[in-house]
Amino acid sequence: MAERHPATEHLLRYFAYDHLPPHLQAVSKPCGDLAQELVDALPDGPELSAGLRRLLEAKDCFVRAALDTTPED
Repeated sequence: MAERHPATEHLLRYFAYDHLPPHLQAVSKPCGDLAQELVDALPDGPELSAGLRRLLEAKDCFVRAALDTTPED
């Protein structure tokens, strides 16, 4: 990946999911994949940063929702 603006790189690190248990990885991975696709397709700038922040907020909500269920649910 080409060097990106520090804000973009900073936000992307929060989309990592390898450290999560498998049932949470299944929820987090699609958001992380989408974030990477968008960073690959779009230029750095305030709108990309804002979009990544909102996607991160959504991903966090989805993961918290998955925490309310057991892996067997």
